[in-house]
Order: sequence, then structure tokens, then C-alpha cells
Amino acid sequence: MTEKIIIAGAGLAGSEAAIYLAKKGYDINLIEMRPKYQTGAHKTDLPAEFVCSNSLGSSDILSASGLLKEEALRLGSTLFRVAKEFSVPSGASLSVDRFGFSEEIKRILSSFSNITFINEKYEKINPATPTIIATGPLSANELALNLKEEFKEENFHFFDAIAPIVEKNSINFDKAFYASRWNHGSADFINCPMTKEEYENFYSVLINSEKIELKNFEANYFEGCMPIEVMASRGIDTLRFGPMKPVGLFDKRIETEFKKNQFYAVVQLRQDDKMANLYNLVGFQTNLKWGEQKKLIQLIPGLENAKITRYGVMHANTFINSPKILNRFLQSKKYQNIFFAGQLTGVEGYCESISTGLLAAINMDRYLKNKPLIELDNTTMLGALVDYITFEGHKNFQPINSNWGIIKELEVERKKLKDKKYKNELRSKRALDKIEHTLKLIEE
Repeated sequence: MTEKIIIAGAGLAGSEAAIYLAKKGYDINLIEMRPKYQTGAHKTDLPAEFVCSNSLGSSDILSASGLLKEEALRLGSTLFRVAKEFSVPSGASLSVDRFGFSEEIKRILSSFSNITFINEKYEKINPATPTIIATGPLSANELALNLKEEFKEENFHFFDAIAPIVEKNSINFDKAFYASRWNHGSADFINCPMTKEEYENFYSVLINSEKIELKNFEANYFEGCMPIEVMASRGIDTLRFGPMKPVGLFDKRIETEFKKNQFYAVVQLRQDDKMANLYNLVGFQTNLKWGEQKKLIQLIPGLENAKITRYGVMHANTFINSPKILNRFLQSKKYQNIFFAGQLTGVEGYCESISTGLLAAINMDRYLKNKPLIELDNTTMLGALVDYITFEGHKNFQPINSNWGIIKELEVERKKLKDKKYKNELRSKRALDKIEHTLKLIEE
């Protein structure tokens, strides 16, 4: 195989694409600007770094996220396989030891003699060279300007927020307790309960805390990663029906009637590393100043003396106007040699990035071999994602996670659709049957 392929970006999407194509025998130039040029959100020089949460969402194929992972695994995903190997306890979710995971992806990439690492910015596309652009939401400004010039379309911007992480040994377990909601699965989450008085004091401090000024951008927040202070501004009870909801969380040390809420609000913490030394505050993405964050976190019962190892930060995210730029194969309409993947396309989330990286690589391989490209329909979760980001009828295109709302409705009697679990069983079976059929086409 003599064809040289450029993959711009060694994040989740780019790493998945590089491994897939390297296995096919292509020579790969994998271009990554870190650590020579850091982003402000990344902390290491490792590929496939988890920047925000360390959770890949539910593992249950009856969930949208779980189905997407299973589809990608069946299509040959390496990153989801490694994620399972480096999983940490988190109930029904797949969460990973972020550093162990990235170190293993680095080892795998380095094991291929046909992958050449280039530590530079990818600033300008070359339409003559087969390329997958997976530079993510923190792409270099030079590339953003080049894409705007090449495709004559404005880039969009929104802000993403990162949650703080604390050391487990600084948590006060006289107040905090382990539990999962409704006791489903193992008790992997640490829970910090609040009384009404404690919550109202917390809320008052939160809405009056000083924020870091956002420069040169209007804050267009993505709903799936909303800063806690923005959620709080929507009303005093918003957090209690969101990331701090107490429903189904019980401290077994306290006698109470089952199904009756014990607490007014609860802050949950999720394991963040393999050794279970670090825990992140679930849903606590924030743009507060660091001193304000410390004061706020230490108001949470059980975290009075919490040692914070990473403060929350915000950073600008960039994505292209995919409905105008891409076709259903994640291929540029203007330049057939150019494919896009990951959050730059307008998908939002780790699973979505990995999956689109895989699909772009599959289609790049088929494109170079003059084979028909793979188009997954919207009966699959991955197909529904691609359908959404390439749909030209959007009046205001915004990033999207995997969710059941984008997948094609089932053609069965309406009365049978009242059972949500049954409906999702049918949807999942239909999707995986389609994936198996697609896999046979790929392997021919």
C-alpha cells in the first residue's frame, strides 16, 4: 500500500481512524499540535485524552449511548475495546482510567511502523492529499480560518465546561456515602447529601460567585455540558431536578421509608482513575474563578476539606457547518479526498467522536479502493447521528449527542410502543441487524 494519508488530530476520533487505516496497510502521517501548542483544556501530550468527564456513558444497549458503542465495536472499534480494558467502577456506565487509557492508545499507535507522528499544527488543507480532519473542538485558529476560506461558510462557536476533580481521601465519609440511584448496579458513586438549608446556602453562594470573563465570544452553551452556574440562573430548583436531584439515593445508615426522598439535594462524585484516588463532581462543569470554586465545593457536606486536584475551566469549541460541507459518508462535498470526523463535525461527546472517526476511516479506505462508500441509515444510532449533522434543512445547526429522538421510528402498532424497554429492545435489535449487514459489505 503506497497511498499516504494525513490524519489531522490525535484525539479520540483521529486515533481511532489512524489505527483502523494503519491495520489496512496505509502509510499515515498523524499530525498533532500538542504538546508543542497546548489548548488550555488538555493537560498531557497523550493521544486520545479525555478532557472533560472520564465517562463514556451507559453500557446498556437499550440506551442510546450504549447502542452507539456496540455498533462501533461490531464495526471494529479499537478505542471502545481498550476503554473496556481500562474501565473503572461507575455503575451501569463505562468510565475509564483516563491516563491509563491514553497511555495504551499511545502504545498501540506507536506499535505501527506505518504511522508517522508529526508534532505540528495542521493549518491548511491540501485537497490533493487524502486527509481525515479530526482536530476537534479546539482546532488551531489557522485551520479554522482556512476552512472558512475554503468552504465559504462561517464556523460556529460555543463554550464547553469542565468539572472539578477531588481526592477521595479528602472526602468526609461521616457525611458522604456510596450508592447508585435506586440501588441499580453496584454502589459506585459517592453521594454528598444536603438539607434544604444547606442547599439554599449553597445556591446563594453559587449565583453570587465571580466568574471568569469570556473574551471575544458570545457564550452559546451546549445543553449537554452546561456550566452549573448557568443552570442555577434558571431558577433555584433547577439543580435539584438536574445534576443534584436526590431521587432514588439512600444512605443505608439512615432508616427511612423506601422510595421516600431522604435528602433535599445530593451531589454525586464519579471515580476518575483506576486506583480510585480521584473523583469528579458529576454535572459540576463551571467557569467560576478558582477561589470561588474552592469556597463553593467546600460548602458541600462531606467536601468541607476536599483537596481539589483539578479546577473547572471553560474553553471555546469550534464546529463546521456540516450540512453544507459534508455528505452522508463524512466526506467533503467540495473535495472528495477530504473527510471529517469527531466534534469538529458537530457531534458532541466521546462516543460520538470515536464512532465518527471509525466511520470516516472505513469510508476513506473504501474511497481509495474505489469501492462504494458506506452510508448507515437512521435506523442505527451512528447513521442517525450522521443523518442529523448532514441534514440540509436545519435552520440553526447545533451540536448533537446520541439520543433516541434522532433515530427512525419503529413500524409497529402504536399500542406496543408504550413499553419503553420493549421499544428500545426492538430499536437496538433493528440497529445491530443493520450493522451486521453493513459489516458483511465491508468485509466482502
